[in-house]
Amino acid sequence: MTSQPVLQFSDLKFSYGNRTVFDRVNVRIPEGDFVCVVGPNGSGKTTLLRLALGLLQPSRGKIEIYGKTPHSNRGRIGYVPQHPKLDPLFPVSALDVSLMGCLGKTKGFGMWSGQDKKIALHALDEVGLADRKDDHFASLSGGMKQRVLIARALAGHPDLLLLDEPTAGLDAHVEESFYRLLQELNKQRTIVLVSHDLGFVSGFVKSVICVGKDVIIHPTSAITGEVIADLYGSDMRLVRHDHRCSDGGHECS
Repeated sequence: MTSQPVLQFSDLKFSYGNRTVFDRVNVRIPEGDFVCVVGPNGSGKTTLLRLALGLLQPSRGKIEIYGKTPHSNRGRIGYVPQHPKLDPLFPVSALDVSLMGCLGKTKGFGMWSGQDKKIALHALDEVGLADRKDDHFASLSGGMKQRVLIARALAGHPDLLLLDEPTAGLDAHVEESFYRLLQELNKQRTIVLVSHDLGFVSGFVKSVICVGKDVIIHPTSAITGEVIADLYGSDMRLVRHDHRCSDGGHECS
């Protein structure tokens, strides 16, 4: 792994009109990290991902993906949105959705090439759904749909994977299985995800970006009750759902 950060925000400021969302954000994410972005509703978690994707532009400072602008290195980014715009009635299979990740990567026009299909099928295999490749996307469970959407992102061969609340609406059993999948994918990629459930995800991620009055990155072991109280403005406990205790103030369920 290189010393160059995968994602870096330097002296970043961003505003919606007259409302400042971020000011003087300095965050550096190294290669191989597995990061969770947390914070109160409306704090700007999704906005931070959109800035990293180059969909929004800062009013000051800069954003770098492997030392370049997000636009210059967009081919190295995979993205799983919170609310994908896929018509549930449109007749597409799991493989069809995975193939969408090859758009812009394939040579020429027209039908998908054999290489495209091989790449898309391998992506489905990475998320454990190669045997469901011909299933109608709308017929899949919520957890399977999320895995297919990850496969779509993986088909583009990203080095950085960004996910916006990918487990929203999933039950606890499916959520745990999903995070274990992300742990496996993290062996080859840097992952940044937004989550509303720090207590659950803390057993899987390596670092946490707290988005509040300031935007600060911590190792997971440093997330204490004091940090949570400062972030959410109340006396909250961090409850670990995986029954593993560690130093740093974590509570165990």
